[in-house]
Amino acid sequence: MAEISFRLDNKVVMVTGGARGSGQGIALASAQAGADLVLLDIRADELEATAAELRELGYQVLPINIDLCDLAALDEAVAQTMDELGRIDVLVNCAGTNVYRQFVDVPEEEYDKIMAVNLKAVFFLSQKVARSMIEAGKGGKIINICSAMALVGGEMRAVYCTSKGGLLQLTKVMAIELADHDIQVNAIAPTFIRTQLNIEAFQDEEFYSEIIRRIPAHHTGEVEDVAGAVVYLASPAADFVTGHCLSVDGGYVAW
Repeated sequence: MAEISFRLDNKVVMVTGGARGSGQGIALASAQAGADLVLLDIRADELEATAAELRELGYQVLPINIDLCDLAALDEAVAQTMDELGRIDVLVNCAGTNVYRQFVDVPEEEYDKIMAVNLKAVFFLSQKVARSMIEAGKGGKIINICSAMALVGGEMRAVYCTSKGGLLQLTKVMAIELADHDIQVNAIAPTFIRTQLNIEAFQDEEFYSEIIRRIPAHHTGEVEDVAGAVVYLASPAADFVTGHCLSVDGGYVAW
C-alpha cells in the first residue's frame, strides 16, 4: 500500500479572502502543511498584517490586494503569481459576502454585489487558474468554499443561498470538464463558522439559539474545522476525490 500523504510541500496555494476569517485560517493550515501562499484580498491593511504574521512564522507569502469583481485584476493576479512563483497548484475560493434581508426587500445593487463576489468572481478566477494548470500540465486542485445554504434554504438569505447553490453546480461541472487534465474540483459546505462575517448575526440571541438548536453537535464551527477539510482536499490523499461537496457542519444538513 502506498504511503498516504496530507502534505502540501512544494505546492503554491492561492487563497481568496485570505486576510482574515476562514481564509486566514486556511492559509495558515496550508503553510503548516508545507505550502507557499498567495493571498488575495480587498482589505489592504489586514492583508499586509496577515502576510507579516505568516512571514514571521517562516512561511513564504505573496499578498495581492485586489477587488475580485474586477476581472482585469484577476488576470493580473494570476500573471503576477506565475511570474514570481512559477505556478499555482491549488486555488481555494474562500472570499464571500452576505446581507441578511427578506427576499421581498432585496434591492438590485445588493443582489448584484453578492452574486458578483460569491459566484461570478469564483467562476472567472477559477477559469484563469485552470488555464494555467492545463498549460503547466501537472494537474491541480480547485476548492470552493460553498455553504450548507447551498444544500438547504435559509430565511433572510435568498441571494446568498442562490449564489452558493450556483457555486455547488459550478463545482460539479468544473470537476467533469477538468478531470482529463488531472485537476480535482471540490466544494466544502460549512454551516455557521465563528468569523467576522457572522459576528453581528450571532449577537441576535434568538437567531443564535435557533442555529444551535439546528446543529446536532450543539455548537457553531471554528475556522480550524474548515481549514482541516481544505488541507485534506488539497493533499495527495484526495487525488481520487472530485465533484464532491464535503459538509463541515456538525450535522446541520443531516436533519
